[in-house]
Amino acid sequence: MNPRQRTAPGISARTSEAELIDRARARDEAALRLIMQANNRRLYRLARGILRSDSEAEDVVQETYVRAFTHLDGFRGESGLSTWLSRIAINEALGRARGRKSHVEWGALPEATLNAEIIQFPLSSALGDPEKSMAQREIQRVVEHAVDELPEAFRMVFIARVMEGMNVEETAELLGVKPETVKTRLHRARTMLRENVEKKIGPVMMDAFPFAGQRCERLTEAVLRRLGI
Repeated sequence: MNPRQRTAPGISARTSEAELIDRARARDEAALRLIMQANNRRLYRLARGILRSDSEAEDVVQETYVRAFTHLDGFRGESGLSTWLSRIAINEALGRARGRKSHVEWGALPEATLNAEIIQFPLSSALGDPEKSMAQREIQRVVEHAVDELPEAFRMVFIARVMEGMNVEETAELLGVKPETVKTRLHRARTMLRENVEKKIGPVMMDAFPFAGQRCERLTEAVLRRLGI
C-alpha cells in the first residue's frame, strides 16, 4: 500500500517520524497502521528477493513488525525507521534461507548465474481496459521472472535501487556493502536482464510485486492482533 494513498485516522500528514515512533511505542493503533502501510511493500520486496516465495515473504514481513514493535525501545534513531525495519526483514529472511538449505553468503559475488526456481508473483486485479490490463500483466510476469532469475547479490541491489527507488548510499547502508559495489552490481544486473525485457519494464516497474489492497490490510490486521490491539 502506498502511504500517499491515505493517512491513518488520528494522524496528521505533518506528523514527524519521531512523533510517530513515540505513539507506536505507546501502542497507538493509528501510528502502527501508518508505519506498516508505509513499509509493507518495501519489506515484502526485500524478503521476496531473498526467499523467492510469496508466502514466506509475507511471513517475514509479519514477523518483522512483531519483533520491531515489541522492541521499539531499542530503536535509537541512528538510521531511519524504514532502514531499521528493512534490516530486520533482511535478517529474518536470511535466517529462513539458511534454515531451508545450505546458505551461500548473499553478499558474495557468484562466479556464474545461478539457476533460480521460478515462482509466480501476485498480480494486480484487472481494472479498466481488459486488453491493456492483459498486456501489462504479461509484461509484469516477464519482469518478475527475469528479476527472480538474477543471482541473489545482484537481485537485492536491483530491487533496492530500481524497484524501490533507493539511492546508492541508502542501498549500500542497507546491504552492508560499498557504494562502488552497489553501482557495479546494478550495472551487471541490468546486463543480465535481456535488452528486450528491460525496454518493457519501464512503464510497469513500479507496479511489480504488488503488496496492496486486501493483502496489505490482512497483514496489518494480523500484526495488530498479535500485539493484542
